[in-house]
Amino acid sequence: MNSVEIPDGLEIADGGEQPLQIPNELPVLPLRDIVIYPFMIVPLFVSREKSIRAVDEALGENRMILLASQRDLDKEEPTGEDLYTIGTVAVIMRMLKLPDGRIRILVQGLARAAIESVEVGGEYLRARLHVIQEISVPERSLEVEALIRNVRASMEKAANLGKNISPEVMAIIANLDDAGRLADLSASNLELKVEDAQSVLDIADTTARLRRVNELLNKEIEVLTVQQEINTQARADIDRSQREFYLRQQLKAIQSELGEGNELAEEVAQLREKIEASRMPKPAEEESLRQLKKLERMHPDAAETATLRNWLEIMTDLPWSKASNDNLDLIKAQRILDEDHYGLEKVKERIIEALAVRKLKEKPKGSILCLVGPPGVGKTSLGRSIARALDRKFVRLSLGGVHDEAEIRGHRRTYVGAMPGRIIQSIQQAGTNNPLIMLDEVDKVGQDFRGDPSSALLEVLDPEQNNNFRDNYLGVTFDLSNVMFMTTANVLDTIQPALRDRMEVIRLAGYTEEEKREIARRHLLPKQIEENGISARDLRISKTALAAIIQQYTQEAGLRQLEREIGRICRKVARRIAEGHNGTVRVSLKNLHEFLGAPKVMPDEILKKDQIGVATGLAWTAVGGDVLFIEALKMKGKGNLVLTGQLGEVMRESAQAAYSYAKSRAKELEINEEDFSNYDLHIHIPEGAIPKDGPSAGITLATAMVSALAQRPIRKDVAMTGEITLRGNVLPIGGVKEKVLAARRARVSTIILPQQNRRDMDEVPKEPFKDIRFVFVDNVRQVFREALKDKVVPPATTTPRPTRLPQAASPRSV
Repeated sequence: MNSVEIPDGLEIADGGEQPLQIPNELPVLPLRDIVIYPFMIVPLFVSREKSIRAVDEALGENRMILLASQRDLDKEEPTGEDLYTIGTVAVIMRMLKLPDGRIRILVQGLARAAIESVEVGGEYLRARLHVIQEISVPERSLEVEALIRNVRASMEKAANLGKNISPEVMAIIANLDDAGRLADLSASNLELKVEDAQSVLDIADTTARLRRVNELLNKEIEVLTVQQEINTQARADIDRSQREFYLRQQLKAIQSELGEGNELAEEVAQLREKIEASRMPKPAEEESLRQLKKLERMHPDAAETATLRNWLEIMTDLPWSKASNDNLDLIKAQRILDEDHYGLEKVKERIIEALAVRKLKEKPKGSILCLVGPPGVGKTSLGRSIARALDRKFVRLSLGGVHDEAEIRGHRRTYVGAMPGRIIQSIQQAGTNNPLIMLDEVDKVGQDFRGDPSSALLEVLDPEQNNNFRDNYLGVTFDLSNVMFMTTANVLDTIQPALRDRMEVIRLAGYTEEEKREIARRHLLPKQIEENGISARDLRISKTALAAIIQQYTQEAGLRQLEREIGRICRKVARRIAEGHNGTVRVSLKNLHEFLGAPKVMPDEILKKDQIGVATGLAWTAVGGDVLFIEALKMKGKGNLVLTGQLGEVMRESAQAAYSYAKSRAKELEINEEDFSNYDLHIHIPEGAIPKDGPSAGITLATAMVSALAQRPIRKDVAMTGEITLRGNVLPIGGVKEKVLAARRARVSTIILPQQNRRDMDEVPKEPFKDIRFVFVDNVRQVFREALKDKVVPPATTTPRPTRLPQAASPRSV
């Protein structure tokens, strides 16, 4: 048993004057968010079953209970480890049962107690404890006296700064000389965090406890001081605003008497008329009128007035119900497309089909067209022609380098300088709700910490979702289902798969020489003549000169460089005319170099004669197809395979697969098996500054290897492309049209393609290739039969490939 002093006013059952005896074991009442000190009287609500049983047990014994705070406030069933080791023994003075099952008790702290152990197996928590006796100085020292005065002064200052401390408590503090009780009473009225309040309860030494309370009081006073400064500033701002409002009202009355100051009212009236005339959907109209009423109540010079005015102007400028009438005359649309573009029959056919569906159904949900091809093949201009054929407004929106999702969805109006997304801006620019919007360079959309614009485009380009497109700036939905979206890209690999799935891909591979010649005659030459201020009678370019420009001054799948070269000729003619030269300037093959200088490009040509170890392959690049010469050389060594020419990982694997195939079929291919261990094989692809990669050079590598190892010449007029497997099968490849166009430029007579690529020949024009033989193969043995000649002794010397001037380095996919 432990003896403690009886608090004032506490009734004892036997009425004696002896010290109160505290048992060594008591029921435990865990506290969630409060710490109770000795001599404090506090009401508590008890709702947990174990806690209610603990109270009942205490009332049945000696009305004493141990109050201990929880470390984790959210834990519903605390154990001994979840309680602080120092608690307060209290006596239950009163108890009241509430209708909802809870009980309300009034407790008074008796003494600090240290928990030795906690029993958790029963119906309630029961702790073994011992009372902690306070350690006090027999005689009050100067430090204690100073601390008592500081605590009293700090409590009074906290009360003056707005701390909620009752006058009765302040009166008790002013007359309380006991350092320990003063510290406990002060701490109980500071509304401390559980950790800070427990730190006071843990200290038995009265001087140290008072010092700790003084520290917490100083911190609280600092917080209260800053809080009062903030309140004072806010009150001053409110007073200033009220004063400004009063002065504005006076100014408004004076202006009204003078007949001035009605600009805002007139603007509000105009905006209301625009809202009614725009015929916007009901939710958008309600939001606009609500914001208009807000604007009407604001001062013209307020910061938010300009933001709200801009939002209302954009809302009223949007073509909510204004649409252009589509041209549904299929014959006229076909004529316009033919006028603007030569060739591209597949694309034109798809556009006419979409127009036919629109003619039969008022609002069809068509797919989004994605035009994929090299630069300069007419993707963007084709979109402009489609808009002209449909009688729709055309808006081009470049997405190259866009990283911010807000560029698509718009900025929220809370930001300074907020504006709608580029989709809504494009519709506002078009002036109709059904323009043709061309999303250029969709394959070059970026992504960073500001969001993913490609994901934002998913909603824009999905016909099932874009009828309720929500722009962050507008805050209301806009119907994009009437808009015709088209996209362009150079490659598909960098487009997000989910976005690519929403689009119908139409490939524009490039133009043949005949198509380029015809396009130059019909479109490029008249355009440059007009742009350079000369007339058609001032310049004549012969067909042979035009063909030479295409072959010797350009090397591209598109037409941009060709147009630039024609523009150079037109500028020189314009200078001659400006200098007084009269008569027509005729450009022929003989005088072409006078206008354009020396040829820039030597066209790819086949080898001069059949050679051992030199095979002609076909490659795909971002600017069209190209011819690739693969050289193989056998030399004394230890059976190593050497690869040079800046080959990528995939191409190296293709070379290794081809080498393994040749090694496994040495006898069948008439190769001496000892050569694989006595000779090294060096594979080289010229133009080493240009990276090269891809699987489609497999059969070309295999042909060059077998030719070098078996000493069999390769036919000079044969070009090939295809992927090889270890079993010798030839797999299909991509970019067939670009590659066969490159082969035709090199003037080969035989092209070897995989059998499964026969279906791709539908995209290749028939007329330019009528003098070229196509061979479709399933196995590499068929390639060897077509490309390799019989063995000759001695081996043919290697003839260098035709010299080509340096070109701009661009990666090749072979």
